[in-house]
Amino acid sequence: MWTISGKSLKYEIPITFFMVDQAKAEAFVGRFLDIFNSGTLCLMISIGHQTRLFDVMARLSSSTSQEIASAANLNERYVREWLGAMVTGRIVEYDPATARYALPAEHAAFLTRSAGIDNLAVFSQYITLMGNVEQQIIDCFQKGGGVPYSAFPRFQELQAEETARVFDARLTGQIVPLVDGLAGRLQAGVEALDVGCGQGHAVNLLAKAFPNSRFAGYDISQQAIDAARSEATQMGLKNARFEVRDVSSINEHEKYDFVTAFDTIHDQARPTQVLREIHGALRTDGTFLMQDIAASSLLHENIGNPLGPALYTLSTMHCMTVSLAYGGEGLGTVWGRQKAEQKLAESGFADVQVKQVAGDILNYYYVAKKI
Repeated sequence: MWTISGKSLKYEIPITFFMVDQAKAEAFVGRFLDIFNSGTLCLMISIGHQTRLFDVMARLSSSTSQEIASAANLNERYVREWLGAMVTGRIVEYDPATARYALPAEHAAFLTRSAGIDNLAVFSQYITLMGNVEQQIIDCFQKGGGVPYSAFPRFQELQAEETARVFDARLTGQIVPLVDGLAGRLQAGVEALDVGCGQGHAVNLLAKAFPNSRFAGYDISQQAIDAARSEATQMGLKNARFEVRDVSSINEHEKYDFVTAFDTIHDQARPTQVLREIHGALRTDGTFLMQDIAASSLLHENIGNPLGPALYTLSTMHCMTVSLAYGGEGLGTVWGRQKAEQKLAESGFADVQVKQVAGDILNYYYVAKKI
């Protein structure tokens, strides 16, 4: 037995079956404890986001657990235990002399709703979403197949929350300008379609910004389409329409001047067919703007990707398995740039340009023309 010590950690490693390098073993134990602590903190960050505890604390000065619980209208005992995780996780500061807690402004800038596009706390909710299907995924490891979309009841809600903050901040000012001359064409008036529109926030923002253009949004989820229509009504839009559609059979020949697909193609059961349908639905000289994950199709090129582990986990636990559940291609989240460019070319698109938005490490933006 070797004893590994460091950071007040002492751990005995049996070497009955393994001959190990002591320094390497010690480093891995520390790495694993970081993984375990970070995983548990994700659950607590998700709770802090959903209960609005971060938002409340950002507005308070240094406060007791009772004052924080009262301000959030929550149970003090649960809030106190949650604060324990936040303090030991170095997210919230604590003064033991006064038993008061404070959320530093530097942390609030990335954990509160007022942070807008910089609010990272929203991502923590995906941990619980994936945990709910863990046993079903294990069954798939043993038997193949996949876990259907219906097994993820909160997915639409989480996607809508995550993407809304991005679209609010970047859609018209940074994403639309990626396509040369597009803003002018939208101002003049075109026919546009968003494939896999979800709850339709992108469509509604574009419809509001460009009233002379007509926008359609298609999604397979009735719940999502109902939400999209409701938002369009609230915004008083007359140039946005939404339909429940299987986008692998759009069947609209040369109807649109502009088609978008925001982070949806890799989720499709039949992505190749969807891309062909999009190509067929575009008029000559029409433009397809596809937002998808910024990654390589080659594993070794993703080792340095700061989101690499998260992307492969999300793929295993949602994107890939949902596609496989319907007998699909199972491209997965990390299908990558090479595969995306290949499929766009095979679907008839030419002059494909791959662009990025400053500050967005998550996405590539593929601009493809129909010639």
